[in-house]
Amino acid sequence: MGKLYLVPTPIGNLDDMTFRAIKVLKEVDLILAEDTRTSGKLLKHFEIATHMHSHHMHNEHKTVESLVKRMQAGETIALISDAGTPAISDPGFLLTRACVENDVAVECLPGATAFVPALVNSGLPNDKFVFEGFLPDKKGRQTRFLALAEEYRTMIFYVSPHKLNKTLSEFVQYFGADRPVSVSRELSKLHEETVRGSAEEVLQHFEAKPAKGEIVVCVGGKK
Repeated sequence: MGKLYLVPTPIGNLDDMTFRAIKVLKEVDLILAEDTRTSGKLLKHFEIATHMHSHHMHNEHKTVESLVKRMQAGETIALISDAGTPAISDPGFLLTRACVENDVAVECLPGATAFVPALVNSGLPNDKFVFEGFLPDKKGRQTRFLALAEEYRTMIFYVSPHKLNKTLSEFVQYFGADRPVSVSRELSKLHEETVRGSAEEVLQHFEAKPAKGEIVVCVGGKK
């Protein structure tokens, strides 16, 4: 019986790659990558020559069964995403569930995940929190905000740069202008920045200076 390894990759700074992650990626029979072009640069940097297949949200439903059969036949497979830990707002859950249901061993290596440093450096309570990932684009968005308006734990969101100001405006609308917010962008990269303040203050900041790069937003819960 083979095995599935879920291997985190750096969210920006390549120095965050672990020795163990490199070792596993060199030893497995196959690497599944969200985008082979992006991951190809990472593998080349660390001199990893393992064969790679594309595995993303548009094809994972079709390939899960065949991948499980390969592991049942003895192959070891590693799954990586473009950045961070697989299955956290990235492909990975379907394959992991299929392995569990078919008694194929699954091992997730510890490593980079964008929301953890964003939460820890936000200054907001982190003893209890809820990870929301990406909010719905249209259908269900208002319903989700109305539900979250009553959430007492710190909330964590992934937000694309072109939707940040709209999302901050919605925070003001549904949570109140004084709700504490922390926006972290480009974590571990050259232009890393964290902006903290009330929802209104943070909105004004990014209206004057539009955000770029990967963004994680932490919002204080209802008191």
